[in-house]
Amino acid sequence: MDHFALKDGVLYAEDVPLPRIAEEVGTPVYVYSRATLERHARVFSEALASLGDPLIAFAVKSNPNLAVLNVLQKQGFGADVVSGGELRRALAAGIAPDKIVFSGVGKTRAELQLGLDERIGQFNIESREEGYELAEIAASRGIEAQACLRVNPDVDAKTHAKISTGKAENKFGVPLMRARETFAELAALEGMNLRGVAIHIGSQLADLEPLETAFAKVGALVADLRAAGHPITHVDLGGGLGVPYRKGEVLPSPAEYGAMVARATAGWDVKLIFEPGRVIAGNAGVLLTRVVRMKRGGNGPPFVIVDAAMNDLARPALYGAWHDFEAVAPSGERMTANIVGPICETGDTFATDRECDALVSGDLAVFRTAGAYGATMASSYNSRGFVAEVLVDDDRFAVVADRIDAGAIMDAERVPDWLL
Repeated sequence: MDHFALKDGVLYAEDVPLPRIAEEVGTPVYVYSRATLERHARVFSEALASLGDPLIAFAVKSNPNLAVLNVLQKQGFGADVVSGGELRRALAAGIAPDKIVFSGVGKTRAELQLGLDERIGQFNIESREEGYELAEIAASRGIEAQACLRVNPDVDAKTHAKISTGKAENKFGVPLMRARETFAELAALEGMNLRGVAIHIGSQLADLEPLETAFAKVGALVADLRAAGHPITHVDLGGGLGVPYRKGEVLPSPAEYGAMVARATAGWDVKLIFEPGRVIAGNAGVLLTRVVRMKRGGNGPPFVIVDAAMNDLARPALYGAWHDFEAVAPSGERMTANIVGPICETGDTFATDRECDALVSGDLAVFRTAGAYGATMASSYNSRGFVAEVLVDDDRFAVVADRIDAGAIMDAERVPDWLL
């Protein structure tokens, strides 16, 4: 459920009509609903309530906006970060350091130092080499790094190849076959408190079976490590639960996920950690856009050219991803069209042969389910600048990320004297 609905024939975000936001902020613009973020956070937390006191660490990469993070912090969420920049954002949003988990395969020395300086709750170590470097830095400061070893279970998440992270050919984690020896080696290092294991097999999962298979492998690993004398107190089960992008699509619910986790982890006696992202933020946001013009096609459907582009919403160009496309003030008539942006790339195509609301030049429309992996993946390609972001709260809204125009980006560039 989300809080974007038609009222008197016009699409609202909570109690704010989207045409008002378009008029005052311009388009394209991301619009987030606080009520939806809070509802999704509550539903996810309630689904895991039987698991004791788990840490739910929002995947900052899915939506790093400070206002969004602040909303989730108020719901008791921590943060899963994958860069020093995301770590700083989490802290700036008020998230307690001990609720921050630092994941990511390429943490630099400076990022490891930052995490130690801030006394974050956990590092998810991705390799033997990273573990040695982290332990060395921590020992030199007379402290211990709190860490889990990320394991690659070689499980196919049955999702898009570019967002699969748990197969043997993926870059993430230590292969399961080497996990026991790697764990023993790193656990013995001065400066290291290797307290458990972590796993994450992919994003936008539409089936719980791969997760349950992966969790079974983790459970066996935990038993083996304990038998070898290692105290295992924490297990990070990652995230990846998918959301419906198409109207009518049905995916596993947080409640079904929670029931599976309870079954799979029975008897583990550990503190569980979760890293949801898309399932919290995805349906809490839309990308509001305006039709620039209609263009007649060849023998096929017409082109609906909107002012949003692949630099604003990259998922369709990157993954062939689907986003429902709807008029803000639908007339009730329908059409079939190709939905495209103004970027000078054929890849700047949001939909082909899409049945949608009938539109004309100047009409407003939205791309649904754009609250995750939307603004955070934006670029300034074609010197278009960066899209604005808005957070709605009941009948009020605020700009929570300014539109950065091409001129401001150009102001940060320099031509050296020797070229003048």
